[in-house]
Amino acid sequence: MIKMQQTMRWFGPQDSVKLLDIKQAGAAGIVTALHQIPVGEIWTVPAIKERQQIIKEAGLEWIVVESLPVHEEIKRATGNYLLYIENYKISIKNLSDCGIKVITYNFMPILDWVRTNHNFVNEDGSKALLYNQDAFTYFDVYLLKRPNVENDYSETEKENALQFGSQLSEEEKALLFKNVLLGLPGSKINFTAEQILSLLEDYADIDNAKLRENLIYFLTQIAPIASEYGAKLAIHPDDPPFSVLGLPRIVSTEEDLKAIFDAVPFNLNGLCYCTGSLGANPDNSLERIIDDYGDRIHFLHLRNTFRESETIFRESEHLKGDTKIEIIVEKLLLLMNKTKVSLPMRPDHGFLHSVDATKETYPGYSLVGRLKGLAELRGLEMGIAYKLTQLSAE
Repeated sequence: MIKMQQTMRWFGPQDSVKLLDIKQAGAAGIVTALHQIPVGEIWTVPAIKERQQIIKEAGLEWIVVESLPVHEEIKRATGNYLLYIENYKISIKNLSDCGIKVITYNFMPILDWVRTNHNFVNEDGSKALLYNQDAFTYFDVYLLKRPNVENDYSETEKENALQFGSQLSEEEKALLFKNVLLGLPGSKINFTAEQILSLLEDYADIDNAKLRENLIYFLTQIAPIASEYGAKLAIHPDDPPFSVLGLPRIVSTEEDLKAIFDAVPFNLNGLCYCTGSLGANPDNSLERIIDDYGDRIHFLHLRNTFRESETIFRESEHLKGDTKIEIIVEKLLLLMNKTKVSLPMRPDHGFLHSVDATKETYPGYSLVGRLKGLAELRGLEMGIAYKLTQLSAE
C-alpha cells in the first residue's frame, strides 16, 4: 500500500533543530527553503545544490520547497512585478533541474500566519499557539491604531477588545504586539509599527477580487514553465482563514479553491492541503476538499485545531481536535492508492514541551512537539493501512 512520505521542516543551517535531530525523529525527507536569498531574487543552481548537499550528507533528501516566496509587488501587480515573475520562473526551472519538484508558496499579503499568543499553557504544562479575535482587535484598534480601523469592527467587537486590553499589563501589551507582527518564517525579526502601516498603505486599493486577479495572472505565467519542467505548485491556504488588518484573503474557503483551480486548469496548479488552516474555518469540509480536489493536492500539512469559541481557536494535539484526523488520513491513503502517488507530509506545528523550553526555536517548530506529532501520525497511518489491506483481502 502506498503511504505518505514523512518529512519535517528545517529552516536551514541556522536552525537550532539540527538535521541529525530530524533524522532521529524518523523523517526521511526535508522541507526547507533558501531563506537567506532576498524575496524576488533568483534561486541559483549552485545555491540549491549547496543546500541539497548539506541535507544529503545528513542522510536525508530535500523533497519539498517551503516556500518559494512571492514578492509583494507580484501580489499587487505593481512596480517590478514582471521582473519578479521572470525570476520566479527561473527559480522553478532551477529547482526542477536539481530534482526538487514540489514547490509550496502562499499569496497572503504582507504577513504569513498570525497568532496572538505563542505560549498558551495547556493542562499538562506544554505550550501551544492560539488566536484570540478580541486580542487581535485590541492590537489593531488600540495598539497599532491602523487608519480607519474603526470601520472594520462593530461597536460590540471594539468594546470586547477594550475589555480584553484593560486586563493586560504593559509587558503583556508589548508581547501581544510582538506576537502579531512576527516576521516571515525563517526570520526572527519582527515588523515595526511604521513598517506594517507603510505596507498596509500599498494594499489600500486592493480587494479580494483584485488580489485574486493578480494571483491568477501570476499562475498563468508560471504554470507553463512548471508544466515544462514537471514541477508541482502547491498554494498554502490563508492562516487564519479570514481577513486580518483589513487585508484581502483569497485562499480561505472551498469557493476560493474552486475559483483558483477553474481559472488555471493545470493539474500542477495545486494545493498544500493544510488541515489546520482550512480546518480553522468551520464552514470548510476537509473531507469534501479531498473528494473534489484530490488530484490537486501535492503536499500535506497535518495538524489540528480546537475552537474554544467563535472568536478563539488554538493548536491542539495532532490526533485530538475539531478535525477527525483519522478520517482524513484514511481518505488520503485511499486517494494515494488510487492515484499511485505518495504525497509528502509533515506534522505541522507542535506543542512546546518543557524539554525544549530553553532552546530558541521558531514558534510551533520545536523538535519534541513535532516528533510527537510525526510518531502519532505514523502510527495512525500504519493502523489504517493495515485495516484497509485486510478489508481488500476479504
